[in-house]
Amino acid sequence: MRKYFGTDGIRGLANSDPMTVENALRLGRAVAFTFGASSKSRPKILVGKDTRLSGYMLESALVAGITSTGADVILLGPIPTPGIAYLTTSMRAEAGIVISASHNPYEDNGLKVFGHDGFKLPDEVEAALELRMESELEHPDLARGADIGRARRIEDANGRYITHLKALLHETFDLDGLRVVVDCANGAGYRAAPAVFEELGAEVIPLGVHPNGLNINASCGSLHPECCAEAVRKHGADLGVALDGDADRLILLDERGEVVDGDAILALCGLHLHQERRLRGPTVVATVMSNLGLEHALAGEGVGLVRTDVGDRYVVQHMRETGLNFGGEQSGHLVFLDHATTGDGIAAAIQVLNVMLSRQRPLSELSGIMQRVPQVLVNRAVSRKRPVEELPASQALMANLERSLAGRGRLLVRYSGTESKIRVMVEGEDEARIREMAEDLADTLVKELDR
Repeated sequence: MRKYFGTDGIRGLANSDPMTVENALRLGRAVAFTFGASSKSRPKILVGKDTRLSGYMLESALVAGITSTGADVILLGPIPTPGIAYLTTSMRAEAGIVISASHNPYEDNGLKVFGHDGFKLPDEVEAALELRMESELEHPDLARGADIGRARRIEDANGRYITHLKALLHETFDLDGLRVVVDCANGAGYRAAPAVFEELGAEVIPLGVHPNGLNINASCGSLHPECCAEAVRKHGADLGVALDGDADRLILLDERGEVVDGDAILALCGLHLHQERRLRGPTVVATVMSNLGLEHALAGEGVGLVRTDVGDRYVVQHMRETGLNFGGEQSGHLVFLDHATTGDGIAAAIQVLNVMLSRQRPLSELSGIMQRVPQVLVNRAVSRKRPVEELPASQALMANLERSLAGRGRLLVRYSGTESKIRVMVEGEDEARIREMAEDLADTLVKELDR
């Protein structure tokens, strides 16, 4: 069991364990020592963040930890998580560190690390970082005098990332005549996202572009797509793009203001890539949370679906291990591995626009390729996370529920990797019945866990 790292870095209430300045300082040192050891010159670590108030505090702690080892820091300021991944490779840095809690409320924050190749770290590397962080030994190898690292801020980080994103639109297309609503969730994409679509020719209606440190994800963005949907209908837009706080995932709204989630995007982009003979496998990689309807839509065209644990890094890990090039999550993390190393909400929206412009069809028609199986997800707060296998009453109820589904649905129980919650997902033919099943199981789990 890892002490600090969850499914997507370290995350929690800012200024409370594990999200303390002390741990940020220790992580900065651990990253610099681990990734800087093989550098032939002074190591260089990138640090970027979203718009949370606590980002300044954690940024300063990271800088102190990194520079104390003799490594240099380049501060990127507020920029989407995938932008940090991209710049880590393009600027030939040893590593990149993101200060963000993604879709969580502003009170939380998080730290995640990209290697020099722009990919999130495997479990064993995160475990090694934890060992360094936990070490109570003195640091005789800390830098002294002129060897102490320097920190500098670059002002064009978003501009470099925007240039990269614009190149993803097919060279024969532009967005002239299209109207796009872009909801940036008052988060890290508030500068980059509107600029990308405007510079590609679209008329942009921006939402969530006035961050104040406290309003990230608050009644906006991918957590609240109804705001974007309302704007799409009000302005007669062709597309709505709702990002989360660090812009690594998205929810789309079609021209009617209807939600198009990650599963639907996986279906329409996966089948488009397959028809163009650009989908390796031909297989799409998703997680255990993806709807059965995705599996059915892909299978109808001879495309396979492989499921991984929840977390886009597990999707990416499987893609890299098997040579596949497209995957993602129902939540809106979409990874086009030919163009990016991690989930990228803005890049995914551009890829969907490529399909729309290629087919000359609105998103409402394209997304209809997938018919969802009714799915219910129930989240409950828990005080502790015991292995579900050790909960006899819950195990017995799960067995009964699976028998009643009789192979025509799915049941999944898992703890959140980023919050103190347990999640129960049930799929089946009768939505009222599966909701009752999910609620009953969630109640039983919480009762056993609270004993």
